Amino acid sequence: MALHFSAAELAGRRERAIALLQARGLDGLLMFRQESMYYLTGYDTFGYVFFQCLYLGADGRLMLLTRAPDLRQARHTSVVEDVRVWVDGPDAEPARDLRAALASFGLSGRRLGVEYEAYGLTARNGQRLQAALDGFCTLTDASDLVSRLRLVKSPAEIAYVRRAGELADAALDEANRLAGPGVFEGDILAAMHGAIFRGGGDDPANEFIIGSGADALLCRYFSGRRRLDRDDQLTLEFGGTYRHYHCCLMRTIRIGPPPPRQVEMHRAAVDALEACKQALVPGRPIGEVFDAHAVVLDRAGYRAHRMNATGYSLGTTFAPNWMDWPMLYHGNPELAAPGQVYFIHIIIFDDDAGLAMTTGQTVLVGERGAEPLSRQPLDLVVK
Repeated sequence: MALHFSAAELAGRRERAIALLQARGLDGLLMFRQESMYYLTGYDTFGYVFFQCLYLGADGRLMLLTRAPDLRQARHTSVVEDVRVWVDGPDAEPARDLRAALASFGLSGRRLGVEYEAYGLTARNGQRLQAALDGFCTLTDASDLVSRLRLVKSPAEIAYVRRAGELADAALDEANRLAGPGVFEGDILAAMHGAIFRGGGDDPANEFIIGSGADALLCRYFSGRRRLDRDDQLTLEFGGTYRHYHCCLMRTIRIGPPPPRQVEMHRAAVDALEACKQALVPGRPIGEVFDAHAVVLDRAGYRAHRMNATGYSLGTTFAPNWMDWPMLYHGNPELAAPGQVYFIHIIIFDDDAGLAMTTGQTVLVGERGAEPLSRQPLDLVVK
């Protein structure tokens, strides 16, 4: 079996999930988030793009309902023994198949939690789920239950995150090596991904962000590549991925001599990042991390050019998104704790001057504060 964690660790995670189910008065949980399935059982697939549900009962029962292509996948990558298949067809109603399975477990009239906030549960399938279980049992939103368990990483998970950090560093080495006048963005991306794959890493949960020239002021991937000019800027946001665990970095590389304002922007971004790390202390609300970033940038005159969030948790995530819960924004009351992992990104986009400046690190919260998981310096790279 291709398990990336011991059976004992997976069992301990399920025991903690069951304890939360019982504390909330739930008889079971219907999971549609691939992250939850992977975390609790090891099940590794992209089959969640179709209707797929993992059931965990308060009595410890496990059952996976999926399609035929994932039957062997589940047997090979997970500890789930009860795998059931719904059959494709014009009249297929997998939600009704799920109801039949739940009925066989004696769950009629019981109270079940549902992961409604899941890419694997489309609005259409959600409506079908509601219709199939209407009058059968009571459903309540439990989207946060497993996500909360995943927030603090185990030693085994932290080892994977550290390896992902090494792969992110290797990718940035390639970007710094290649960036320069006339270089094709596609060659930079190919080298960055190549470094990760050669290191045993995985596909990231979303595309690497790359943009140069005016597009350096964008923080989303879009299709279309260009060659770098002699006077240019290149923004990169990317992650090393190992066993689906992510460690991200963000940088703006300067091509040609930087104008004084961009040098000032870099200094402010680094100062803001350091202030964020100082604020990420166990027992303090993570919203204070955003506030620390805002104070530095606002005092430097960049209030109009910063974002309204400055990062988010990282862990094991699947496409289409590597952003995990919770996010670093003003007023977030979630408390920092040892074992949490956050990607802190500082983004300054000055539309008036046409200048971008970013920097970012993934950090591990320890007993005393935040530990960067990258060996890369924060210096402004000029090519």
